[in-house]
Amino acid sequence: MLGWVCDITKRRELILILIERNLKIRYKSSFLGFFWSLLSPLFLIGIYSLFLGVLKFPIHLPTLVTGIIAWQFLAMCMGDSLYSIVGNANLVTKAAFPRVILPLSMVGANAVNFLFSFVVLSVYLVVVGAAFGGLWWLPGIMLTQAALCLGMAMMVGAANVFFRDTEHVISVVMLAWFFLSPVIYEPEMIMDGFPRWVQVAFFLNPMSGILTAYRAALLSPPAVDGWLVAMSFGVAWVLFAAGVLVFQKVEPRFGDEL
Repeated sequence: MLGWVCDITKRRELILILIERNLKIRYKSSFLGFFWSLLSPLFLIGIYSLFLGVLKFPIHLPTLVTGIIAWQFLAMCMGDSLYSIVGNANLVTKAAFPRVILPLSMVGANAVNFLFSFVVLSVYLVVVGAAFGGLWWLPGIMLTQAALCLGMAMMVGAANVFFRDTEHVISVVMLAWFFLSPVIYEPEMIMDGFPRWVQVAFFLNPMSGILTAYRAALLSPPAVDGWLVAMSFGVAWVLFAAGVLVFQKVEPRFGDEL
């Protein structure tokens, strides 16, 4: 494991090159190019402002937008991870390097997009007078979400090498995961009126704790026990470790399958 990490660290220049390539591919032939990483969250805020006013949805806009932008980081990583290995078949079969660099650089590129979206979100929250009660927690929250994204990306990218139906499975899983996570509702809706075991099961979903933590840091502390959020963070890191183990086990077989 230590040798694997050292090998990856030695190729940090390759990782940066691949991150840059992934960002260029995302905005290739786009007139506004990288500015879309700033404009997309602005459009998102505007659209939800309009429809929340019309539909009178029972959640205030800063809470909703924070959840949506945080969720997009995971959703984009999951979508891109399907082709992180398969889409680089020529590179995998013709060059010797740790294959984990491919999902790692993909998550890194999406992290750059997420950080730009987060800047826009932060400016918006300042304008609306958000509390910002725990900004010192943000690096840990972001690192935990990045670890979750990388762990899932390694498993999904590897699975798609061997089972090309993975794309269809992931589309269903992501839809279910979205509604099982407090993206468009607040976790208090689950905490009130449900037995304790339902609350614990809800926070076994790592995104439940991550989204709750983002809102606590940027807006106001929710009525959620801290140990439930900590449990979600623990699950996120377990999934990261599982992704590493799975990827290391199947990586030698990639060349034969591509």
